[in-house]
Amino acid sequence: MKHLFLGLIASSVLALTACGGNAEKKSESAEHSDHASQTAPVANDATSTEQGNFSELYAHYEHLTFALSSDNDKEAANAANGMLEALPKVKSDGFSAEDKTTYEDIAADIQEHAEHISDNVGNIAHQREHLVTLSKDFYDIAKTFGTEKPLYKVFCSMYDDNKGAYWLSDSKEIKNPYYGEGMLTCGEVQEELM
Repeated sequence: MKHLFLGLIASSVLALTACGGNAEKKSESAEHSDHASQTAPVANDATSTEQGNFSELYAHYEHLTFALSSDNDKEAANAANGMLEALPKVKSDGFSAEDKTTYEDIAADIQEHAEHISDNVGNIAHQREHLVTLSKDFYDIAKTFGTEKPLYKVFCSMYDDNKGAYWLSDSKEIKNPYYGEGMLTCGEVQEELM
């Protein structure tokens, strides 16, 4: 009985090792995708066409940071595609002239960087480079237009040869999208945005 039990454990370990732990990453990715789809408005939902509603855009950004923190370049590309689909749903008709110009500049930047992330499956380092600018864009949106829920600006001082970079998170728990599993908890919360 003891040998049978040890044999089952050894077989399980070999099966998991052979899969390279991909099942766990897929499970985490699926879990986050479920979370993103629960928090993102449905395309036909009236809230997705309300003026200045950024919730769907933020949900795809959160999906992107989660995918990169999980070292999943394909899921990062999917999140970037979601951003590209969500951008035109944000209505800026009622913004002041200054806010409208600000948003249009930010939206053009988001589109450019989301396209790069989407087009670079297999090059996660390049995707992460574009996250730096996307994070600045989403920070600017949060500071200019506010947020529906608290967001945290998290800074990693080691990224880009110690120049550092930040990202936004809906949690104080650190999951570093710039280093992924290599240094998942590297970073510190610098600011809470409301």
